[in-house]
Amino acid sequence: MKFLGIDHGNARIGVAVSDPTGSLARPLRILKHVSRAEDAAAVAKVAHDEGCQSIVVGLPLDADGSLGPRARSVNRFIEELQKQTGLTIIAWDESHSTQHALQASISRGEGKKKRHEPMDDQAAAIILQDYLDNHCPQAENEVKP
Repeated sequence: MKFLGIDHGNARIGVAVSDPTGSLARPLRILKHVSRAEDAAAVAKVAHDEGCQSIVVGLPLDADGSLGPRARSVNRFIEELQKQTGLTIIAWDESHSTQHALQASISRGEGKKKRHEPMDDQAAAIILQDYLDNHCPQAENEVKP
């Protein structure tokens, strides 16, 4: 099963995709935020074009695990995405995905200039890979069409 991974931010949306077996994630692209409806339509199109059966959306939980303003905004995006696609949408804790993407960049020896470029697609790949590594078939947070 092929998955699409999403890191939804205020200005950009990172997109990652899994391999056809659903075991490895890779960065795909960065979309510019326009509006909730247009963002959902763009993500739905990418999922269709890539042949994905499910979409994993990073949910930015607060440090205590609660839903703060950012997580509520992402949940509204998930609701819009569900309206525009018949795919299964999975909300997945994205804690520290951007920091992990930055650490990976440092580990690869990339310079400061490269690290200042947007890493939203890499953060999406980290979110998706975390989901794939921890996937359980009947996760509670799945929203079925």
